[in-house]
Amino acid sequence: MERYKQEFIEFMVDSRALKFGSFTLKSGRQSPFFMNAGSYVTGAQLRRLGQYYARAIHDNYGDDFDILFGPAYKGIPLSVATAMAYSELFGKEVRYSSNRKEAKDHGDAGILLGSGMKDGDRVVIIEDVTTSGKSIEETYPIIAAQAKVEIKGLMVSLNRMEKGPAGDVSALEEIQERFGIKAAAIVTMKEVVEHLYNRPYNGQIYIDDAARAAIDEYYKVYGAGWAVQA
Repeated sequence: MERYKQEFIEFMVDSRALKFGSFTLKSGRQSPFFMNAGSYVTGAQLRRLGQYYARAIHDNYGDDFDILFGPAYKGIPLSVATAMAYSELFGKEVRYSSNRKEAKDHGDAGILLGSGMKDGDRVVIIEDVTTSGKSIEETYPIIAAQAKVEIKGLMVSLNRMEKGPAGDVSALEEIQERFGIKAAAIVTMKEVVEHLYNRPYNGQIYIDDAARAAIDEYYKVYGAGWAVQA
């Protein structure tokens, strides 16, 4: 596993964006872990978060894109922080764009915040986490209506590796199949477990045998591409 991925896992824990225990998700599922990108609130946290996204985007898409599109609302700071980090780390200027929930009819009118789009632009969508793909269903037509752009793909922070609503593959795989775009994550839940299982971090073990058993049981029911280890 790349070092920046290991650092990102520890960063999620430090920021309390990733927690372990028992959580009721919006879907009603009882999950042994919970990821909340709303926990990144300081300037230092957002700077680091943007850097991790930038490295992952560079690994998956290279420099072959022009715009980072962050769907409202959580995607707005993600796209801004990552555009700044991309310039800093890779010396490439990319534009940020986002959508308003309602189009503005005066001043800076329209549905978009940040950069507009023109024919030929290449777009990477950036989100916190995708569990059902609903956000992309809303975002894809907004982008497609702006110009004849190429949507290169989607980048999220954590691939939960859970079955999507349509079947036995993950939500990210469903997005790839339905929209024909690549979908990737900074880290997968399998990488999180690999890095933290029975490994002390800052004097604490976050995934002990009991937590690992709960995670494996969860993935027996909801997992996609998860091999339960003995």
